[in-house]
Amino acid sequence: MPTLPGPKSLNNHHRDTLAKIFQHPTSHNIEWPDVASLLEAVGTVIEHKEGKIEVRVGSEVRYFDRPRHKDIDVQQVVDLRHLLTNAGYHSGVQARAAEGTED
Repeated sequence: MPTLPGPKSLNNHHRDTLAKIFQHPTSHNIEWPDVASLLEAVGTVIEHKEGKIEVRVGSEVRYFDRPRHKDIDVQQVVDLRHLLTNAGYHSGVQARAAEGTED
């Protein structure tokens, strides 16, 4: 089975956005341009008519509506968590968090 690139293969900006997506409690300050940049780095993003955005990460596919404001809403955060978890990115976030807590 091929391995997916983990957070270490992402730049710092992408890793920060990924951490915000998995942060608890849910952050309400995650900007769409940051999310779009992350998604383009880990998968394929195709914008369809009427503002629908198709995101493919590995074998996972999700459709999102372009946010009306600069920040994404809580439901989009939940949907992103599902997409990224199923694509194998959540374990990488947990590993990076564990690395940061060790001395």
